[in-house]
Amino acid sequence: MKKYCLFVVMALSVAFANAGDKGKWTGFISDSDCGIKGNNKDHAACAKKCIANGAKPVLVVGEKVYTINNPEKVAKFIGQKVTISGDLTGDAIEIEKVSK
Repeated sequence: MKKYCLFVVMALSVAFANAGDKGKWTGFISDSDCGIKGNNKDHAACAKKCIANGAKPVLVVGEKVYTINNPEKVAKFIGQKVTISGDLTGDAIEIEKVSK
């Protein structure tokens, strides 16, 4: 029984440690091909072209590039500076809200 309880406690600890961090991030919606080069408004046309050709949208905040788990939420914001609210797990954001 002690082993079972220890296993449950350890499993819950791992689950909580890997849970996403809620937060807000402000940056540019770029594309996965260009990444950090998309950290400005002048990159909008290139980002739109790359995404149309199969690249994934990403959020660039300073020198950091975040993967977006639900890219449909940023489809109309490609190349724009936005603030995203959501959950961060590793380098991936699950978006709850996007605002300009």
